[in-house]
Amino acid sequence: MSVRTEIKDHVASITIDRPEAFNAIDSETGAALLEAWTQASASEEVRVIVLTGAGSRAFCVGADLKKTRPPSGSAPRRHFRRIPPSPVPSDLRCVKPVIAAINGFALGGGLEIALQCDIRIASSNAAFGLPEVSVGSIPGAGGTQRLIRAVGTSDAMLMLLGGDRIDAQEALRIGLVSRVVPPEELATTTHAIASRIAANAPLAVLAVKELATTGRDVPLPVGLELERQSFSMLLSSEDRIEGRLAFAEKRRPIFKGD
Repeated sequence: MSVRTEIKDHVASITIDRPEAFNAIDSETGAALLEAWTQASASEEVRVIVLTGAGSRAFCVGADLKKTRPPSGSAPRRHFRRIPPSPVPSDLRCVKPVIAAINGFALGGGLEIALQCDIRIASSNAAFGLPEVSVGSIPGAGGTQRLIRAVGTSDAMLMLLGGDRIDAQEALRIGLVSRVVPPEELATTTHAIASRIAANAPLAVLAVKELATTGRDVPLPVGLELERQSFSMLLSSEDRIEGRLAFAEKRRPIFKGD
């Protein structure tokens, strides 16, 4: 299988497993990644998802150009039938927190996949880039839209228009990643973060992600009203009651997602 999934302690680890091809995405891998993502998103057992690439050289370098054929059919047909131009999934929606563990090259569609994650942790040997303009194309899996939302406009435009790579420290400086760690510590660091999130009250975590992601695209008064509604909704949840009891009794809470 070109995509592996392991679930442990409420954390689903999804690995793109084509290290011999720098974890490039062909049509089979793209379909397998989407299926793994969908299953983890729907699983009651899973509270957090970690996405990474096999090996130490690459997280993902985007579409496998050796296996990518020119699109068939007319441009209007592809457009109106929403036929994706690339095997790289461009809309990996998930209500649960998703963390990218970036262990090497995250280029083209690989960076676009990472941009669909909520948190990005990079190894010190990671490299990032959207080089499409240098080969006469554009990022086709959300890169032009998500990068400029993830970092400052000037830094995003420099990457998009220049097509140059940046290293992990530069990615940290511009806010593209949250942390940079030695390669040998990437997995343990990422899973420690995932475990901390998974230990929190599941409904509260889901609410925070929904509010934070929705709030980016609505006026502040609308976001504040959504926050008020969610806060009121959670007031009587069993997990909120359990959290306060555990605090009073000086013990770890046992959250059930109710």
